[in-house]
Amino acid sequence: MQNRLLTLSLIFLLGGGILFAQTKGRASYYSDKLHGNFMSNGERYNKDSMTCAHLKYPLGTLLKVRNLSNGREVIVKVTDRGPHTRRFVIDLSKAAAKKLDIIRSGHSMVEITPYHERRVPYRWTDDDPDDKEVDISFIPAAGFSTPFWQTDSAFLAKKKQPHKIKHLQKKVNKILHEDLKKNIKK
Repeated sequence: MQNRLLTLSLIFLLGGGILFAQTKGRASYYSDKLHGNFMSNGERYNKDSMTCAHLKYPLGTLLKVRNLSNGREVIVKVTDRGPHTRRFVIDLSKAAAKKLDIIRSGHSMVEITPYHERRVPYRWTDDDPDDKEVDISFIPAAGFSTPFWQTDSAFLAKKKQPHKIKHLQKKVNKILHEDLKKNIKK
């Protein structure tokens, strides 16, 4: 019984912190002097990006931050740890602070909630035949359809074909080209 209680308390202390992350508090924003410095996730801070620093939420989490004084909202990504003071709950990038209109005052009361993008799964309807999940283009010389990702030049540059296949491909293209010329002359 004591082992279970100890285990549950450890799980609560280590992993349960995010459940009790503050949802309301003061927000500040990064100084312009920090532009270009490294953040906790290894990237450089850009004052024009929509990022923030939070102590509890995991790096990469999307948060919706709402300014309680004017109702403006912004979605930011947690890329850094901080603020390291009890006065503030979150540090915002300069761009996010501008959208929330807290630049003049320097800080503001905000409400923070995790943001989960709700996407509707793809569903193709007969109403719009041009809207397809996969575009299959037809190559008339070859006589068979090829998915667009195989005709992409970037894909072909990355994909290294063995020497024999390239040689055979040249022969097939030559034969098809000759057949095409014969059909045009007729």
